[in-house]
Amino acid sequence: MSDRSRRRLLVIQVLTLSLIITLAGRLWQMQVASGDKYARAATENQVREVIVPATRGLILDSAGRPLVANRSSLVVSVDRSVVGRQKDRGAAVLDRLAKLIDMDRTLLSELIRLCAPGVGQPCWNGSPYTPIPVAQDVDQRVALQILERAEDYPGITAQLETVRSYPRPAGANAAHIVGYLGPVTEFEAAHSDVLGLRDLVGRAGLEKQYDDYLRGTPGVHAVAVDHLGRVVQTLDEAEQVAGSHLVTTIDARVQAVTEQALRDAMHRARTQPDYKGRLFKGDSGAVVVMDVTDGSIIAMASSPTFDPNDWVGSISPSKYQHMTSAKAGYPLVGQAFQGGAPPGSTFKPVSAAGAAKAGYRLNATYGCTSSFQVGNRAFKNFDSLSYGPITVAYALQVSCDTVFYRLAYDMWIKDGGNKPVDHPKDPMFNMAREFGLGKRTGIDLPNESPGRVPDRPWKLAYWRATKDELCRRAETGYPERAKKEPARAAFLTQFAKENCKEGWKLRAYDAVNFSIGQGDLMLTPLQLTRVYAAIANGGTLWQPRIGKAIVGPDGTVIKELKPKKSGKIDAPASALSYIRKALVGTALNGTSRGVFRGWPLDKFPMGSKTGTSEIFGKQPRSWFAAFGPDNSPRYAIVMTVSQGGTGSGTSGPSVRKILEALMGLGEHKQPVIEDRKPPKGLPTMRVDGTFAPPKRGQ
Repeated sequence: MSDRSRRRLLVIQVLTLSLIITLAGRLWQMQVASGDKYARAATENQVREVIVPATRGLILDSAGRPLVANRSSLVVSVDRSVVGRQKDRGAAVLDRLAKLIDMDRTLLSELIRLCAPGVGQPCWNGSPYTPIPVAQDVDQRVALQILERAEDYPGITAQLETVRSYPRPAGANAAHIVGYLGPVTEFEAAHSDVLGLRDLVGRAGLEKQYDDYLRGTPGVHAVAVDHLGRVVQTLDEAEQVAGSHLVTTIDARVQAVTEQALRDAMHRARTQPDYKGRLFKGDSGAVVVMDVTDGSIIAMASSPTFDPNDWVGSISPSKYQHMTSAKAGYPLVGQAFQGGAPPGSTFKPVSAAGAAKAGYRLNATYGCTSSFQVGNRAFKNFDSLSYGPITVAYALQVSCDTVFYRLAYDMWIKDGGNKPVDHPKDPMFNMAREFGLGKRTGIDLPNESPGRVPDRPWKLAYWRATKDELCRRAETGYPERAKKEPARAAFLTQFAKENCKEGWKLRAYDAVNFSIGQGDLMLTPLQLTRVYAAIANGGTLWQPRIGKAIVGPDGTVIKELKPKKSGKIDAPASALSYIRKALVGTALNGTSRGVFRGWPLDKFPMGSKTGTSEIFGKQPRSWFAAFGPDNSPRYAIVMTVSQGGTGSGTSGPSVRKILEALMGLGEHKQPVIEDRKPPKGLPTMRVDGTFAPPKRGQ
């Protein structure tokens, strides 16, 4: 063997020896030095956590009737992580499943795709690693086929689960009150110590507001599995804790009557012609029933509405599109506390209180002419009627606009007119703030609208935000609107010209429009109901509430949600009393006389006010407010119908129907609420988990 060959052999031997030493060292490190670490990792790789969702608490009305309950359902779910590992990425499995559960294949794919920017509904907003429910209430034969032929349906499960139920006691829907549920997102789960990836959380209404109480705590079972994924041992168990129950101030029977009354009002509007001979559209509406003694909401309805049961499991694309459609009127929006509009003449009691605080005598006489001139514009009285010199009380009863125009204009002049004094008093605007307008009432529902009081600070802020666009439009106009809406385009152009440089000023027309609830003023029906509740109870503003108590799963009262006062109206008590008595007279000799024809006003005197607000480009909006009985005030009710006509013709008759139910009149032989008063006590849990009504006298 040559020296060269020997050298080559030696190199190979050295390399081989080096590799052997390296492998031996690595083996020693893994088996000895890091043996414990890898042993633990191997064990951990065989441990799985099984999440057991907690039973969600009930939502009850004041008598213990379940507005929201639970029921069992056979649910089919798809595990994306398993299906996606198939050779064809799960196409064959999903094809078989779609046929089995009789679902469109495209829809099935959409239901299990992950929500992301640019991905529309339906989609899955929860974790991609948790099974996604795609069908509920499936037939037992379907579930058995999935279980017995597991090799044909890898990643597909069918099991009995507890799902949310909305039983509609007495026919009450209450969708915007109770809300609905949705899956937990990965972000929520990652930033929460209590949320699991299979949990459902409240997404709207009381379900969202009181989610922490209702949800409970899910159970977690740690199990050991073999390499085939079969459970071989339970290592640890943390049992689920059921959620607590929520008792509300809602009365399901009153809620059902209220919802029907609103439907009747909207139908009534659609059968009546406007001044052009067109039927009113009656496209949306709302109504609120409040206890004036503590701010409790007895009933509240909005239209258009939706069925909360549609959200149980996976909502269909067509239903979701309908619920979020402008054409359908945005059914998910609770018009009672999230919508807003000028309240028309129902606002006049606030203006009257502002005038009284400013020193104007309400029992003095003011001219009710057919119109009132402001600059080069004549502000007309409704239907151009003239009543001559009248008191503010009679102006409220017959809804005379020009009396309030005169008062507002006089106040505006005293504040300096177009050259305001350093500290203008703005009595009517400030009185609106006194009644809590322009901010949220604090009701225990999410996403409440604050409304709008267009006073001087608001005018300035709005002008600053829109100045550049106003000045641009003052030059260019609105050519894109001119062909189809010439009147609207001309109006907007003139508005832009007037407000380009000095749009921050409070003009005379702003003041007079505000006095009768028009212009840029915007209230929710809930806010206006609180105004009338304060007039009825002597000036106390209550924070509206729906939650009454939190009751544990064993029936123990955990927390009572007491009524809260928001403040006292800073107005002369004599003025509030005067306004209240004036409103009681509206049913006798004012615009509510037709609504209360045949009503036993001697036994149940009722305060009321009609309203018809104007919104450019739309038909008039109907408003009606009432409170009573005046000899022992208990309830305040406000109803509104968008593009619904007059308050007395559309909303008034339906408010009367609600009052009849509360008082036990008309078709109701007995009041729907015993003693005509909401119960003070709480429902009590029976041994079977249902609830008995509270005992009267508690």
